[in-house]
Amino acid sequence: MLYPIPSHLSELPIYKKAMDIIILSRSISTYLNQDLCYLNSDGSEDHHIYFSGDIVQQSSSLAPEIVNAEMERHSDKKYKHIASLERLTTMLYKNCKRLEKSHSNGRDYLPILRGELRKFRRLQQTWTMTL
Repeated sequence: MLYPIPSHLSELPIYKKAMDIIILSRSISTYLNQDLCYLNSDGSEDHHIYFSGDIVQQSSSLAPEIVNAEMERHSDKKYKHIASLERLTTMLYKNCKRLEKSHSNGRDYLPILRGELRKFRRLQQTWTMTL
């Protein structure tokens, strides 16, 4: 079930950056999947294809965690959402590094995503202090 988000949340820089990361990771994943969906010569599949799905799943979870942290009234629960957001960001960054080792032309776009993640982390630090 989708819940409407308050209008002030969609104006937050961290929320806007999370939306940019979602769009970028989906585009990169689509591009990577076209190269990685083929079987290897021994009949096995490329294990990097799973990491491309992981970046989409993890990036799609960023915005809801921001909304949950903003909407939460109790500080201990807010910090659980903040910690979850930090774990997601770390895993997303690691999966980007793993995908850069893949044999795909799409790996050239992964440094762009990692750069956006670095900007997101800086925004995340300042946003965390405002909560």
